[in-house]
Amino acid sequence: MTNVRSFFLAISLSMATMAAAIVSTSALDRAHAATAEDLNRDADQALQALYRTNPVAADISKRARAILVFPNIVKAGLVFGGAYGEGVLKQGSKVDGYYNSVTGSWGLQAGAQSYGYVVFLMSKKAVKYVHQTHGWEIGVGPTVVIVDAGVAKNLSTSTLKDDAYAFIFDQQGLMAGVSIEGTKISRINR
Repeated sequence: MTNVRSFFLAISLSMATMAAAIVSTSALDRAHAATAEDLNRDADQALQALYRTNPVAADISKRARAILVFPNIVKAGLVFGGAYGEGVLKQGSKVDGYYNSVTGSWGLQAGAQSYGYVVFLMSKKAVKYVHQTHGWEIGVGPTVVIVDAGVAKNLSTSTLKDDAYAFIFDQQGLMAGVSIEGTKISRINR
């Protein structure tokens, strides 16, 4: 039994090492942008890429009161894991603040990946909550709907009833699945 555990531990470590190599150094650099200008540029590019590939996101953006854009989150784990990235809160074309996204996890996991996500805040209540909390945990507070292919098929601007809609995009690396449940979003100074 000990040999089996050792074998699986060795395989897990190997997979995590390979996955970490796949997530490039530039992805890690983008996760912790050096300046506000870097974040603004990366957020604008991420939004445009999302709109080109997902017309539902483009439609929702027209009705959103504010948009939280995290252009690059880096996630890694081997039993215990974490994810980190920085982003921008936009109201119209104006930047309304800078935020970080932090997630901790544990369980059956091995590998590393990068991805981006955007949260469209649809109500005044949701925007106010983000402004007034000293850290918003997704899953607590405003209702956030994660928009995947199934949800997107039934979503239109006339059916928008929730406080916020999140789109995950640009996944790269070797780690199964992405979830932003339990992610804490906090304001940072830039």
